[in-house]
Amino acid sequence: MSGREHGHDPAPHHSAQVLAQPHATDLHTSDELEVVPGFERENLQGWIPQLATEADVRAVIEKAFDYRGDVTITCKDGSEITGYLFDRRIGSTLVNSVVRLIVATRSERPAISYSEIAAIAFTGRDTAAGKSYEAWVKKYWEKRAKGEKNISIEPEALE
Repeated sequence: MSGREHGHDPAPHHSAQVLAQPHATDLHTSDELEVVPGFERENLQGWIPQLATEADVRAVIEKAFDYRGDVTITCKDGSEITGYLFDRRIGSTLVNSVVRLIVATRSERPAISYSEIAAIAFTGRDTAAGKSYEAWVKKYWEKRAKGEKNISIEPEALE
């Protein structure tokens, strides 16, 4: 051995690229890297949760943020707004925490303080429900078993 492997070379110059060697625990088979366990999504469509505490409000807003359908927010003044919750800004209190919605009928993106929210209803259809790769493969094999040919992925019609 000679060079750096044997300890004769100094550390590389600051502009030299150094590649990290994988640890023994980082080595996996290709199957382990490509096949990961999936998870079930909650079916939230139609759910109207109780917002009794600050923790309830924060937890439901996190679920609404992850939801792939529209939600209807009822404000404490009685007004309602329906749209896709695409952003939330988490502050130290409910007053300085805000959600923002994309509303289909308006171009504006209304911001609503957590403290103004009386209720949240998961009113829109979850647009990605049942559209996992596993669901497609299952449908593919069902169609193939029936003898269908030229099986392809077709997009679902938008509402």
